[in-house]
Amino acid sequence: MKSTTEMPDRIMMPPAWKFAGYIAVVIFIVWSFKGSGLSVSDLIRGLPNLFRLVNEMTPPNFDRFASISKAILQTFQMGLVGAVVGIVISFFLGILATRRNTPHPVVFHVTRFVIAFCRSVPDLVWAVIFVASVGLGVFAGTLTIIVDTIGFCGRFFAEAMEEVDPGPEDALKSIGANKFFIVMSAVVPAAMPSFVNSSLFALEKAVRSSVVLGLVGAGGIGIELKVAMDMFEYQQAAAIILYIFALVISVEQFSIYARRKFM
Repeated sequence: MKSTTEMPDRIMMPPAWKFAGYIAVVIFIVWSFKGSGLSVSDLIRGLPNLFRLVNEMTPPNFDRFASISKAILQTFQMGLVGAVVGIVISFFLGILATRRNTPHPVVFHVTRFVIAFCRSVPDLVWAVIFVASVGLGVFAGTLTIIVDTIGFCGRFFAEAMEEVDPGPEDALKSIGANKFFIVMSAVVPAAMPSFVNSSLFALEKAVRSSVVLGLVGAGGIGIELKVAMDMFEYQQAAAIILYIFALVISVEQFSIYARRKFM
């Protein structure tokens, strides 16, 4: 029997099955490093090519200022509209995906499945699907942003409403208030800070995604960048990258300002 003054063991040995699981995870991570193709030697050999590419991009060529400016504006509009529409749809889906607010358990599970499905499929895959459905251009990109935003905001909106203190909701139920009035008067105001935070992050995510979607034909500045790189117009590509950098930074700064202002 151990003395009461004896210090406990610093490291508690886990059960054998749990220890074997830890070892398996470590082995898988080490094996994944090999499968990922990570190579320091290849990186060192590729550095001269990287420096040569940067040299060929300097100085940036802003001769196509008008067309690039139009494309960057189109990219921002695509991300903005897609985010706004997706946020509005996510609000209503979030209500249906909340256990306390959904009208029926079947509706809850179906809505949760829809949100999870929108989130699980990558945005580039959605872009390819919509390009094949509605054709090349910003409409396919906007639809992609809408679906991607639903997958992002729908989950966080539902979780925010699940975490709301049920006290005010129960009080309204006790006086016979209907479900819609309870949600709008008790649940939504309490979850509003989380809604604003998630919506601003969704806008940032939408703008960044809208840049990449052009690479698969979904409109915006991505098409200009792809064409410039395919034609070896590296100086024009550098100018486009600077435009993209300015757009993303501007949206992020606006998001930070809005978050401080409203939260």
